[in-house]
Amino acid sequence: MTRKKKMITEEEIIALLNLRPHPEEGGDFVETYRSEELLLPGTLPDRGRRCYGTAIYYLLTPDTFSAVHRLKSDEIFHFYLGDPVEMLQLWPDGSGKVLLLGTDMVVGMRPQVIVPRRVWQGARLRPGGSFALLGTTVSPGFEYEDYETGQRDSLVRTYPDFRDLIIALTKP
Repeated sequence: MTRKKKMITEEEIIALLNLRPHPEEGGDFVETYRSEELLLPGTLPDRGRRCYGTAIYYLLTPDTFSAVHRLKSDEIFHFYLGDPVEMLQLWPDGSGKVLLLGTDMVVGMRPQVIVPRRVWQGARLRPGGSFALLGTTVSPGFEYEDYETGQRDSLVRTYPDFRDLIIALTKP
């Protein structure tokens, strides 16, 4: 007998993966990996000791978004399941782009997206989506002191072509 597979819900994902609200950017997350190895002191001129890398699960729902922020480390997003996610990236040279995370590669979605260090980023479900389960890996490893929240007015002045999405992905 074949068992019919039912669609998983966001509540089940939260419970199964033990996700909690992200204290800074929104969405729900859990850290799944933190390397034991540490970079030697002085390896990173603008930071103290850091582990080689970290990884998290990250869940977005229609009521949440990843607020615009930037890190001092590279971050790789991995799309696992659910509905497509649009990600805004704002580059130090004043340019920006919107990328789509998802499985429909024929229409330009990608299951993996790189965010280089010091690039502003924010993300949300595409309209009509129910949830998206993502993962991220950060190298050198994530520390909250390396996290900077984007300020709406400053970002809109610097990146006026992305005004509407900046407003949608920042807190007033």
